[in-house]
Amino acid sequence: MKAFIDPPRSIPFYLRIGIWISRKVTGRDLLPGKLLAWYPKVAISSGIMEILVAHKDKTLNKRILKLVRLRTSFTVACPFCIDMNSYDHDQFGITQQEYSALQGRITITEVSTFSVREIIAMEYAVLISQSPLLFPQEFVTKLKANFTEREMVILASTAAQVNYWARLLQALGVPPAGFSDHCEIIPRASS
Repeated sequence: MKAFIDPPRSIPFYLRIGIWISRKVTGRDLLPGKLLAWYPKVAISSGIMEILVAHKDKTLNKRILKLVRLRTSFTVACPFCIDMNSYDHDQFGITQQEYSALQGRITITEVSTFSVREIIAMEYAVLISQSPLLFPQEFVTKLKANFTEREMVILASTAAQVNYWARLLQALGVPPAGFSDHCEIIPRASS
């Protein structure tokens, strides 16, 4: 599978540094950074967003943020995002049954190991990822009862960040990078 476009033949030095860092961190030669070199401003701003997005917080652990990333990835059916965010999901304590629920094979409510906060965070991720954006008052009340304002911003920005990458990468036809060859990827999660 190939992207819709090829990377430019000449990539500015300052972007090559970012691509090198990305390769060092992920262990893979990722195509998105190279494609974004066609317009360096978007490459730089996307890289900054990626660096600054929350991967853990004092009250939102890595697991809940990984669940939000995965739920968003499956909701928007982005093969690259599913691949990237599925990588090492078991290292976050995500069981095979939980992963099946994230994929939409079983409902989230069938899984007893998800906490109430995790379920609400994943529901929020789905609402953020659908069009039109609709947030029923009943849900907002439940969200506010379980998360602080700061936590809501972190959850919303995490889901929005995955949505950004999903739209951008799918618009460029970027294929999966091979992070989760061990996982069966089934896009389209059900609520």
